[in-house]
Amino acid sequence: MSNRICIIINPAARGAKARVDRLRRLNRGVVIRTTAGPGDAEAHAERAVEQGYGTIVAAGGDGTVNEVVNGIGLAPVALGILPLGTVNVFAMELGIPFPLDAAWKVIRGGKIRAIDLASANGHYFVQMAGVGLDAQIVQRNNRSVKSVLGPLSYLLTTAQVAAEKPPRLRVSCHGKVVAEGSFVLVGNGRLYGGPFALFSEADLQDGMLDVCVFKSTSHVALIRYFRGAIFGGLSKFSDVHYFKARTLVVEADREVPLEADGECIGHSPVKFSVRHRKLRVLVPR
Repeated sequence: MSNRICIIINPAARGAKARVDRLRRLNRGVVIRTTAGPGDAEAHAERAVEQGYGTIVAAGGDGTVNEVVNGIGLAPVALGILPLGTVNVFAMELGIPFPLDAAWKVIRGGKIRAIDLASANGHYFVQMAGVGLDAQIVQRNNRSVKSVLGPLSYLLTTAQVAAEKPPRLRVSCHGKVVAEGSFVLVGNGRLYGGPFALFSEADLQDGMLDVCVFKSTSHVALIRYFRGAIFGGLSKFSDVHYFKARTLVVEADREVPLEADGECIGHSPVKFSVRHRKLRVLVPR
């Protein structure tokens, strides 16, 4: 594998310009490519694979990581992460430090961990995906609203979506219905939305997806689910069906949005699957 490194950076990430300048000064042999809009990171990653780069680095948030991973696909290259975004759940999951110098040392350290690569309707994701409530929140919570209200925008959008009639979702494994509910979350890793271990039994290397099917979207139920995610025991709730599967299908009584790693990527029906240890990621020693 080539030792050449290509960094793909989202210039919209906080402090990205100054950090890019630092990387250029410290690493003259590294190629840095910036994105101009959605889809650019994926295209840059595809091109970097074709050009023979051995390490492709996603510098940004979880959305940037997701695009880079989809550009890499199943190519035998190493994924590096420089967590520059507002949300960096995947970096948190892997124990990658947030300071730039420390994260760069992880990349230079060269330790590779092969983890599972999950997909939803053929679109890869590394951390989690959702059908229903959280995807509706992501869909409505556009960048302009987030820039003005910050984290408060998610609370306001959640309250709005929770007040509406939820869809009816049906989850099947191998053609058999195993659960029904109002929204579904599928995890590859343990964490959701930050340091919350929603998928308490998840393992990035077990070749399985962890699935939570939630029965209700009422305000009271959502508060209870949130507390369960913080303190553990969510899987013990009678109105939450938690199970593991290699493949599953989620269908709905109407068109319902799908999100993966915090980005809307389509609608129901959704087929989820996972490829065992097919993504090579640079992690701390």
